[in-house]
Amino acid sequence: MSSSNPSASNPVRLSPTSQGAGQLTSKATSPKEDFPDDFPVDFPIVALGASAGGLEALEQFFQAMPGDTGMGFVVIQHLDPDRKALMPELLQRLTSMKVGQAKDQTRISPNCVYVLPPNKEMSVLHGVLHLFEPTDDRGHRLPIDSFFISLARDRKDKAIGVILSGMGSDGTLGLRAIREHGGLTLAQAPDTAKFDSMPRSVIDANLADRVHSAAELPAALQTLVKHPGLLQASAKPGTTCPNIEKALVLLRDRSGHDFSAYKTNTIRRRIERRMLIHRIDTLDVYIRYLRENPAEVDLLFKELLIGVTSFFRDPEVWDRLKETLTPILQARAREGGTFRAWVAGCSTGEEAYTLAMIIREALDTPDGPRPMHLQIFASDLNKDAIGTARRGRFPAAAVQTLSPERRERFFQEEKAGFFRVRTEIRGDMLFSVHSLITDPPFTRLDLVTCRNVLIYLIPEMQGKLVPLFHYSLHPGGLLLLGNAESLGLHAHLLADVDGPLRLYRKLMSAYAPDLLDFPTRRHPHTLPDLSGDIPGIPMSQNLQTLAENLILQHYAPATVLVDELGNILHISGRTGHYLEPAAGKANWNLFPMAREGLRIDLHRCFTQAMAAPGLASAPGICLEEAGLQHFLDLGVERLTGPGPLKDMLIVLFRPVAAPKPRKTPRRGTKGAAAAQHLKELESELADAREALRNDQVEMQRYREDLRASMEELQSTNEELQSSNEELTTSKEEMQSLNEELQTVNAELQEKLDGRTGDEPETARKDTP
Repeated sequence: MSSSNPSASNPVRLSPTSQGAGQLTSKATSPKEDFPDDFPVDFPIVALGASAGGLEALEQFFQAMPGDTGMGFVVIQHLDPDRKALMPELLQRLTSMKVGQAKDQTRISPNCVYVLPPNKEMSVLHGVLHLFEPTDDRGHRLPIDSFFISLARDRKDKAIGVILSGMGSDGTLGLRAIREHGGLTLAQAPDTAKFDSMPRSVIDANLADRVHSAAELPAALQTLVKHPGLLQASAKPGTTCPNIEKALVLLRDRSGHDFSAYKTNTIRRRIERRMLIHRIDTLDVYIRYLRENPAEVDLLFKELLIGVTSFFRDPEVWDRLKETLTPILQARAREGGTFRAWVAGCSTGEEAYTLAMIIREALDTPDGPRPMHLQIFASDLNKDAIGTARRGRFPAAAVQTLSPERRERFFQEEKAGFFRVRTEIRGDMLFSVHSLITDPPFTRLDLVTCRNVLIYLIPEMQGKLVPLFHYSLHPGGLLLLGNAESLGLHAHLLADVDGPLRLYRKLMSAYAPDLLDFPTRRHPHTLPDLSGDIPGIPMSQNLQTLAENLILQHYAPATVLVDELGNILHISGRTGHYLEPAAGKANWNLFPMAREGLRIDLHRCFTQAMAAPGLASAPGICLEEAGLQHFLDLGVERLTGPGPLKDMLIVLFRPVAAPKPRKTPRRGTKGAAAAQHLKELESELADAREALRNDQVEMQRYREDLRASMEELQSTNEELQSSNEELTTSKEEMQSLNEELQTVNAELQEKLDGRTGDEPETARKDTP
């Protein structure tokens, strides 16, 4: 193992009260002091997160790590807050680097190891460590995530995160932040860890660039850091490169999406990152690797879709949006209208669900929440991210930033440390794979949010999307952009609601058809070019949209898209003759909303469609409304094709003409008997309907009782979960302390055995 003397060139000293290991402090007492001229400012910082079983992994890591790498190391471990940590002394015996507990305002130096003190949380700013008192909620402390996120923001692409043995999922969100800022992420192989929950959580989330045993991680880390393209891609000029264009061609052929509108430097950084992971030095070799490995094209596609998201990201933005939406939503609720929103670039759905939460909160009044029909469309290019968003299931670490009240109201806690968004929130959402560049936009919207998507696109494409959002909005609709985005040359289309927070309102009189480049995928069979003016229709309007709306309104049957439980996801056409909101608490389920006379056939067709493929139908159903009769053919079919609609069901209401009345039979015995029999059948049918109605009412009462019992059980379960988290945290801390004590005990035992072995020989020398 090579060694170095960092104290000769770096302003770092060990506390005089320690020998070898102790408190690492800096001569600089303030983080504002400038670095000396010979101090290497731009060096990587490696953060190592560990929990139960982490001591053994850390020992293997530092035993294999040379002492002159030029990197700084910070160790974050779950520790018992009431006991002195022995970690610095134990690690100092394994490495020539200086090891010690970090103190407040300690400046990180290369070739030194800093250990988080017990009962503290730590962040980094401009390379200086800052200690904080921990929160009171001991069961929900996530010191690894907290420091990793801080390191990612401070060191950007010089941040390196390593997750070692431990229980839980602490570190997953932190590695996500490091990766989003261009840093490196590594994890211990789960089969080599004493407790594999933490590294397995990272690997399952596809966040680890490399996975090795603790002893192999140092070699992999040094290889990545010494790669010629590492952490320097951003400094290269954004010039066009033929090989990068070849990569874009392969991406387009594989995924169907064109990335030529993305900024060159963004593409270059992501390609170099993939090259670094595969130890490929030249772009020519990587292009050949892409052609030979289609799976790598898929990974590069996901790498380019930088999914930076979290619940209530930038809280002040959401507070301002909620304040603006509250009067609009409450007025719309009083009118019985619909509020439609579109979240573009939703990634795994946190931002879309955040919007749904603030809308629900805005509808709250002293008399209780106002019912209203909400339609929130959320779209992204990444179909895997859309699948995650549609499930609405998130790890506990993802919801820790939410207040306990919001967690209780909008989430259901599940086993294994996961939270699922409640059904009534998911019922307002429609997630779909959608390209802003090539797919037509959603329209007739009251709100569009597109945060931190435009920053990755070239200015020309940004200039096309702003008019597109303007076109999608109702007059007076709102547009929310990211903090680093602006309207550019199209500021005349929208007025500022809050300029610093990038919230805008569509101007009533603003209209710019000449600026609108309406995207649509081109197909082999396209409509012929229509030249000249069509009477009554300005050519500035989109003919395809007008034709589709005309067909849907006047010719296509009314349809409803539902999930497997009957929750309504989308309504097309006029369904007022067939569905109506049920009295009482708002319930957007198909079956309570079905009108009288339709429910029996609807239940039967729904059950048949769930059990077997094909269309389940019920022809000639008669419904009465205000003394008038409506006849319809009902159809229910389960969608089995690939895509986001898979396993959903579509319900069709097709109006039909009234059947011709049958001729009245001649008077006579036979006719009288038939009439009597028909009367009996009608009476029996009326009795059966009444019995069924009573059964439905009784079943609804049982459901309400069951729901109340489930809520009580859920409350009890949450209390038990909180206690379990406390016990798990204490167990991890005791495990860590036990490992340290075992190591010290083993060393004392070795010393004791050595002394015992020397006694007989001494005795023989003293014998005459």
